Amino acid sequence: MTTPVIGVLALQGDVREHLIALAAADAVARPVRRPEELAEVDALVIPGGESTTMSKLAVLFGMLEPLRERVRAGMPVYGTCAGMIMLADKLLDGREDQETLGGIDMIVRRNAFGRQNESFEARIDFAGIDGGPVEGVFIRAPWVESVGASAEVLATYDGHTVAVRQGNVLATSFHPELTGDDRVHAYFVDMVRAGL
Repeated sequence: MTTPVIGVLALQGDVREHLIALAAADAVARPVRRPEELAEVDALVIPGGESTTMSKLAVLFGMLEPLRERVRAGMPVYGTCAGMIMLADKLLDGREDQETLGGIDMIVRRNAFGRQNESFEARIDFAGIDGGPVEGVFIRAPWVESVGASAEVLATYDGHTVAVRQGNVLATSFHPELTGDDRVHAYFVDMVRAGL
């Protein structure tokens, strides 16, 4: 069985937690800050954080276009919270100058579940993951307003789409890396391994 090398975009956000969760899911995990580091990984996780800051730093570090190119070329990518926003083809309530990578035919609304003090945890039924619901931590979380025909809804919460997959690209509104439950990361690692 091949062990994939999966990067975590280390410009801003909860990088360390993703590195730990990926290692627990039997991947080689490493931080990625520069285009040459991106070129050395099989797949990438875009962590939660602040999506506007992340997009500005991606431009500053010369990462925006290399990231877009790798996504278009079919590199597996998983985005959590701000990472979901970065993977949206269209964005609501973003800044006018905010850049996304695209990759999933979806419209995402930033901070849809409320402000920081309205953060919460919930059990989420996730299609394709065995063992019962996964724990989701929602922190200033987005939700998906709509998906195109190519995107598959994997999970909803309170009537809102919170997990989506389109081909090699996966996104969740919530942070599974903060729970100690590595099943979503294992699901992504299996996606990556299937393409190696």
